[in-house]
Amino acid sequence: MSDVRSGFRRQGLVRPRQGRLIAGVCAGLGRRFGIGPWLARLLFIVILMVIPGSQIIVYPILWILMPNED
Repeated sequence: MSDVRSGFRRQGLVRPRQGRLIAGVCAGLGRRFGIGPWLARLLFIVILMVIPGSQIIVYPILWILMPNED
């Protein structure tokens, strides 16, 4: 699992310590793709509404796999 986390870290997918609401997953995705955290949260919710039930799986998996910002 440390290989996955180090790969995420190299790609810039980290959960920031500032600006978190729950775990920082959407804030980290927003930072990685160059958009604001609120827009990232909105897009995350819209995408997850298209695929019902996926939020139960996707968010916790990203929470586990994305490392914290140093």
